[in-house]
Order: sequence, then structure tokens, then C-alpha cells
Amino acid sequence: MYSMPQRGVPPEERIDPGPFSTAPDWGNVRVFLEVVRCGSFRSAAERLGQSINGLRRRIDELESQLGTVLLTRHVDGTRLTDEGTQVFAAAERMETASFDLVRARERAGPAVSGEVRIAVTEGLGTFWLAPRLVEFQRAYPGILIDLHCAMRSADILRLEADVAIQLTRPTTPDVKVVKLGCMHVMLYASESYLRTYGKPTTYDELLKHRIVMQFADQTAAKEIYDAWFPGIPQKNFLVMRNNVSSANYWAIAKGAGIGLLPTYATAIGARVIPLDLDLRRPFDIWLTYHPDAKRIPRVRYLIDWMIEAFNPAKFPWFRDEFIHPRELPKSYRGEPLVNLFEGFIGTASN
Repeated sequence: MYSMPQRGVPPEERIDPGPFSTAPDWGNVRVFLEVVRCGSFRSAAERLGQSINGLRRRIDELESQLGTVLLTRHVDGTRLTDEGTQVFAAAERMETASFDLVRARERAGPAVSGEVRIAVTEGLGTFWLAPRLVEFQRAYPGILIDLHCAMRSADILRLEADVAIQLTRPTTPDVKVVKLGCMHVMLYASESYLRTYGKPTTYDELLKHRIVMQFADQTAAKEIYDAWFPGIPQKNFLVMRNNVSSANYWAIAKGAGIGLLPTYATAIGARVIPLDLDLRRPFDIWLTYHPDAKRIPRVRYLIDWMIEAFNPAKFPWFRDEFIHPRELPKSYRGEPLVNLFEGFIGTASN
């Protein structure tokens, strides 16, 4: 049987559709991408707001269309077959092309321009958002980004910022709140520090080491210190206190002492080593904006981009569950994020 467009066409002019005449359903392909990125049908179902059985039917349809098995089910989640790995790479290229199509459509319409003010905690702003904002600005060159990095929460209703990213859940009832993900912090040290002072493997050994900590709004540092080191005066234990994430990172990276860093520090190429001590703390990451903000195209585009920039399905270090930095390479399938910091680390000498 021939497709509807070929009815009435002389037989000698008809095109043989061949075995792959039906293009895969793009909705099924997107479900496939999410299942692979999330690692299981359950996680993908929560992410997409659909039932597990519904997602399984979509994958079964895609496998039937392609005539091959893409995923195998295991007790710990799903795994790609060799054929699935090839299809996943092609699906990612399709996804990129679809994004290019959307951006081309938007560029063809009225130009989007103006200023958008972002308030964000200093660490997330410096080490995560700022390097990634380049891709947003390339898509929307007419938008001016005003990035304000500080540990104090911005007052959205008083127009201190158009959008804000913070580590404490807003309590103001008249703002829109979106949970972006979860940031996990744990103890790190530099290789030079460990060579000099040794590597603590127990809590009692840690008490004999040099500790640096960041004390600022939204870090919960005093709460963490009192819970982890009860009854120990700071002046008898800490060797450095600081108030910003960048200073805290450099103090740890240069060997001043052991300190807390987010697990994504490993993913972006920070030259520090995670310590295998059962001391860590999660921080939910919250996006807030005024209810009317999404009516402004330039702000709406930025909000959508930021939600994707913290997507736990793509960036496993922002998942609710803790993943040890050693395991992150197995969960992350994107391009190496160290490339975002070219010109800052790993610079070749002349």
C-alpha cells in the first residue's frame, strides 16, 4: 500500500518507501533522551510528569519503528545497547537541530532586546552561570545581562532583580518559585595540602587538620559548624574564615586547609580532591521571579534557559540524591564542562 501523497501517481513514477519510510515520532525520541539522561523510567517519569507505563509504551513504539532494541532494563535502572548508543547520539543531534530551528524562528521575528537583571549567589554565579551565559547571549545578542553575584537574597517585588537564584526558599507569597535542583557540598582538599598534612580518613583524624570555612548568608555555615564540630571553639580549630565562594575555593585549592565545596566543582575541573568522610550537606536551589515577568519576552527566554541550565537530568550533580564526584563521569553524558573555563585553568605556558 502506498501513502496518501502517492495515490493517483502512475506506478512507474511512484517512489518505493523502503523499510525506513516512517520517520520516528519526535515525542518518542524526546522521551528516549530523558530516560537515558535520567538513568531510569521512574526518574524520567517524575521529570516529565508522566506515568512509568506511559514512557515504556513510548520507548516500545520507538524500538518498533527503528526495528532494534535501544534499552535494557536492570534493577538499578536502564542501560543503552550498542544500537541504542548510536541512536542516542543521533537523537542528541536532532535535539540540537530543533533548538537551532526555534532560535532561527525567534531571530526571524521581532528583535528581542533590553536588559535583564539576575541576582544569584556568588558561587553559582561565578562558577556555573557566568561561563554558560555566553550560549544564551549568542542566541539573544540584543539582550544585556546584568549579573549581580552576592550571598544576600534579592527582593524581587522591590525590583532589585528580574530573576533571582538562591539557596534558601523564598517566603514571600507574591513571587513565583521554581526549584531548579539541589547543590551538594562536601569536604575537599588540594593535592599539595594532602601531601603536606596527610589525608584524614576518620572524623577524629579530621579534628587534627586545618579547616577553612565560608561564613555568609545562605551558606548555613554556623549551623553546619555547630552540628559537625560541637563544643569546639572556632578560634582553636579554623585557620581561615571568608565570606565569598571564590575566596573559599582558592583557599582550598592553594592548600590553606580542608573546606566545603559543591560536588560540581569536580565536573568543572577544579583542582581539588573530595574526601571520603561522611560529612556533606544538600542545598535546594530556588529560582524566583515576579508573576508578571514571564510576560516580558526577554525575561521569559532567560527563565526558560536558566531552568534548562540547572536541569538535573542533564547535570547529575544537581539531582536530589547525592552522587559522589567519582561517580559523576558515569552519570554525565554531555561535553566536558572544563571547556567552559578555558583561559582560566590548564593554560599552556609560552
